[in-house]
Amino acid sequence: MIEKEKLKKYANKLMFDMKDEEYETLQEEFSIILKQMDLIGQIEGIEKVEPMTFPYANNSSLGLDEFDERDVLTVDEVIENAKSTAKDQVKVPKVVD
Repeated sequence: MIEKEKLKKYANKLMFDMKDEEYETLQEEFSIILKQMDLIGQIEGIEKVEPMTFPYANNSSLGLDEFDERDVLTVDEVIENAKSTAKDQVKVPKVVD
């Protein structure tokens, strides 16, 4: 089981906090996930299966392998609605340490 203090440490690094009951629920959920991973690891021949890097076997069904330069935005088009920019880039608030 993952220790509650470790979860609190990670939550702190991600700049959020939860109530103690929520950490307990998260611990239970992680416990279930770890049990499921253990069961998957027990499947015969699982080490021979190549891990998936994308949830779809064929990217062409999503149009991801097709690229049309007419769809490219200019820098000005990209940043025109941005609230904050710096050096032709969209500036976003920091969310992690």
